[in-house]
Amino acid sequence: MDRPNRIGDDPRTTRWGHSNAMAQGTVQVTHTGTSRWRRRTGEYASLAAALEAAADGDVLTVAPGTYRENLVVQRAVTLRGPEGAQGSVRIAPADGVPLTVRASAVIQDLHVEGQDAAAPAVLVEDGTPELLGLRVVARSASGIEVRGGARPTVRRCTVDNPAGVGIAVLDGGGGVFEECEVVAAGQAGVAVRSGAHPRLERCRVHHAAGSGLTATGEGSALEAVGCEVYEVRGSGVQVTARATAHLTDCDVHRTTGDGVTLDTDAVLTLADCRIHDIPENAVDLRSRSVLTLTRTTVRQFGRNGLSVWDPGTRVDANQCEIFDSTGDYPAVWVSDGATAVLDSCRVHDVPDALFVLDRGSRVDVVDSDLSQVRNTAVSVSDGATAQLDDCRIRDAATGAWFRDHGSGGTLNNCTLDGNRTGVIVTKGADPTIERCTVDLPSEAGVYVSAGGRGSFLNCRVTGSAGYGFHVIDGCRTTLRKCRTERCARGGYEFADGGPDTAYDSGPLVEDCTGDESTGLTAPAAPEPVVQTAAQSPGLLGSIPGQRTTEQEPLIASAAAPDPARTSKAVLGELDALVGLDSVKREVRALTDMIEVGRRRQRAGLKAASVKRHLVFTGSPGTGKTTVARLYGEILASLGVLDKGHLVEVSRVDLVGEHIGSTAIRTQEAFQRAHGGVLFIDEAYALSPEDAGRDFGKEAIDTLVKLMEDQRESVVVIVAGYTAEMERFLSVNPGVASRFSRTITFGDYGPGELLRIVEQQADEHEYRLAEGTSEALTKYFTEIPKGPAFGNGRTARQTFEAMVERHASRVAQLADPSTDDLTLLYPEDLPGLP
Repeated sequence: MDRPNRIGDDPRTTRWGHSNAMAQGTVQVTHTGTSRWRRRTGEYASLAAALEAAADGDVLTVAPGTYRENLVVQRAVTLRGPEGAQGSVRIAPADGVPLTVRASAVIQDLHVEGQDAAAPAVLVEDGTPELLGLRVVARSASGIEVRGGARPTVRRCTVDNPAGVGIAVLDGGGGVFEECEVVAAGQAGVAVRSGAHPRLERCRVHHAAGSGLTATGEGSALEAVGCEVYEVRGSGVQVTARATAHLTDCDVHRTTGDGVTLDTDAVLTLADCRIHDIPENAVDLRSRSVLTLTRTTVRQFGRNGLSVWDPGTRVDANQCEIFDSTGDYPAVWVSDGATAVLDSCRVHDVPDALFVLDRGSRVDVVDSDLSQVRNTAVSVSDGATAQLDDCRIRDAATGAWFRDHGSGGTLNNCTLDGNRTGVIVTKGADPTIERCTVDLPSEAGVYVSAGGRGSFLNCRVTGSAGYGFHVIDGCRTTLRKCRTERCARGGYEFADGGPDTAYDSGPLVEDCTGDESTGLTAPAAPEPVVQTAAQSPGLLGSIPGQRTTEQEPLIASAAAPDPARTSKAVLGELDALVGLDSVKREVRALTDMIEVGRRRQRAGLKAASVKRHLVFTGSPGTGKTTVARLYGEILASLGVLDKGHLVEVSRVDLVGEHIGSTAIRTQEAFQRAHGGVLFIDEAYALSPEDAGRDFGKEAIDTLVKLMEDQRESVVVIVAGYTAEMERFLSVNPGVASRFSRTITFGDYGPGELLRIVEQQADEHEYRLAEGTSEALTKYFTEIPKGPAFGNGRTARQTFEAMVERHASRVAQLADPSTDDLTLLYPEDLPGLP
């Protein structure tokens, strides 16, 4: 290699000369060729002169200083600052493009400053140059811009451009950006347009006034691996207008707008990415865009985790996790005809997991977990469809809610565990629930009301604190080969909607069983409202409900009373109930007050105003619903109410999941109860101790107003455990003032439970053998009286268990006698729980 020939060794011949080493402000060109005559090497007083003198392969080492020149690199040279003095060379012209590269050059360790808002600071127009260690500080249209056929490799460069785009790749440009950082941008951090296709590796983009990464236009493609986007005012990643992008192992967080936005036929793939700390939607896509997520986590988002809109828009998520919402919105929102597929995903710690709405919208969820959901795990409405296969829904207020006409789909082989209510079907929705298990619901396993339909095939409800299957309003629901076990209020409860219910309404039941009885039949009616398969009559056939409890397993507590009965006849039925002496006295006293008031009015005297609303307190199974039904019938017989029918509701019927929906649902319940009794079971659930932003207060406020506005047409009874109801009334004085008295239902004693069993035995033509009564008394004395104790229901279940054990014993006899077929012995008693 030639020895460098220094031009102007005399300091007077250089502009910023020094007599030793390289002169400040000079450029040393080292010629790497073999022909001495081709070019003289040496030092030049300007970069432009040095570049003009250099040939392909030459190395231009720039001395420290500020160069007010617009450089154009058109040969494959190396242009660099001195070793060990990175940033000491400043390229800072007053306007225009400070550095233009049109060849496969190497540009290294320069500080580039751009001041022209209409031009980029660094422009790469052709070749495969390498830009290494550049620091671009500008107020330009863009910090680094790549155009046309250029394919640069850009490594360890930083861009600080608060007036424009950080890095722009346009017009078919490409290249690789490695370990680069956009520290500030007045628009997008990285913008890809007009068919460009760069690749980013281990880059950081932050403090952009626009989006972090954006790709726009047909043919535009962005690939990013191991990158981080944060602290941007727009979306973290934006793909629009037929552009595509592929992000792998990337982080998007702390944006002001959405985390990821897709619009108008955009296509994006996210693999092993992390999107978090987003105040708006973590991912929002619409207008036929397609998103594929694999092993990606979405957390800490203020609105939706996934927001999917419009026909043709689709999300496919595999092995993803969406969790830890910071707002009050569903984690996954699919509407306006969009489609979402979740395979092996987890959604947890969110207000609502999945909302799909509008005709044409569809979600398919396979082998996924939805858990720790404050409201509804799956909500289907406005004609949408949801298909869930092999999924697990845990710890939600509602597992799945099919809300209205045209809404449907299938739950297949799913488990719903520990939810307040497993499945709700309302207002004409018609899903298919097949081979699903609902475990430990705190209110009901399945609840169907307000014209809901649905088919439940081979389903099981176990351990419900309420009913297993609760179908009211005469809903035309199909139950086939279903089973209930250990349901505190009863396995099956079918209630019509009062005297206005359609003639042929009611559920269709076939081959359904429970641990209370092995078969179900229709309650007596002019026409059957329940059809039971003839081949499955069960051991007891049709078991009449035990009138001393509120758990009549087949006959609806909400059924309309017989209008022909007098108050005396109804009070006679009340007196026939086992126990409840104090309750009977309270009801009689109230009835007497109303009757005497009516007589005084007929005599022209003033009648005392009697508040008819009541509070019932006590444990489950003590007859609260039965007495409420009789109370409504008494009021109707006295002419106080028009119909006297009972409409039983609980929190799930009154409290909606969004602002405004609760008032509507409470008003609808009042409308159904018009002329009768509205019985609110477990009313204390409307005001939980940790209410926070709970909508139960809205139900209470609406309730208080309606009780005043409709005080002549609806009687309200609130019921629940004694301690919980005392707390409920103490924290809601406006509610307490609307009720005339509290009636406490005490637990049944062993003797009363024995009488219930004796009644059941007599009704079904069984007899208690010698010693059986004593064994039953001892059994009821020793049985645990914890929260799960069912009082009258426990007596009925005990009798049914005895009948089953008796059947197992007698079936072994070749020729049983009448005594064998009717006598129940102490050994037929089940073991203590």
